[in-house]
Amino acid sequence: MAARPLIAGNWKMNGLRGSRAELLKIIGGVREIKPTTDLLVCPPATLITGFAALARGTRVAIGAQDCHAEPAGAFTGDLSAEMLKDAGAGAVIVGHSERRSLHHETDAQVCAKALAARRAGLMAVICVGETRAEREAGQTLAVVGGQLSGSLPQGESPAGIAVAYEPVWAIGSGLTPSAADIAQVHGFIRAELATRQGGAARGIRLLYGGSVKPGNAAELLGIENVDGALIGGASLKAEDFLAIAAVYR
Repeated sequence: MAARPLIAGNWKMNGLRGSRAELLKIIGGVREIKPTTDLLVCPPATLITGFAALARGTRVAIGAQDCHAEPAGAFTGDLSAEMLKDAGAGAVIVGHSERRSLHHETDAQVCAKALAARRAGLMAVICVGETRAEREAGQTLAVVGGQLSGSLPQGESPAGIAVAYEPVWAIGSGLTPSAADIAQVHGFIRAELATRQGGAARGIRLLYGGSVKPGNAAELLGIENVDGALIGGASLKAEDFLAIAAVYR
């Protein structure tokens, strides 16, 4: 059975308390979005509790952008998955390329964070993707395959995880791979998941991320094995976020 589409917004390090106005616009616009499309907004950690209160009882879920692998301890500045759950989050992004590159996170660390998310009852959105140099060297599938192998916990239910393919060179650049390139990578990911999960792999949502915007959303979301999007900059504006979600009719 095909997976329910998921449109997720990663606000990164953007947003203050006044940003609740954008969330309220998203909540207000949900009535125009197909009921079988799931929406997820991942604001900075400082906004999770307030956003979760505003979104309670609506179709908009609130998520986080990272978590620590341990449930508690002497880890100054970090937040555990349990803390995020307690704050009102229902999901957490792990392994984003900015975490992998700027914070030098390894596949093993990403996997530990994904396991922590599931321990706390959060959906883990696990990110994979190649750099421009790796793509030009013909290493895309090898890199993505290695990240999948090292970052995904074994035996998780389809409802507990989603995989986001984000070519590092496309994030925030305005550039996107061709539809054929995306179809190839998403097909490869689906096949890799099938070797691990069997038929259940079809229910794991595969998101595309990297300069997704209203103008190209219909093409990107129409590609085989693309079950939604992980959106950066365009998710900061309710109008753009809703326009992308409205592609599913």
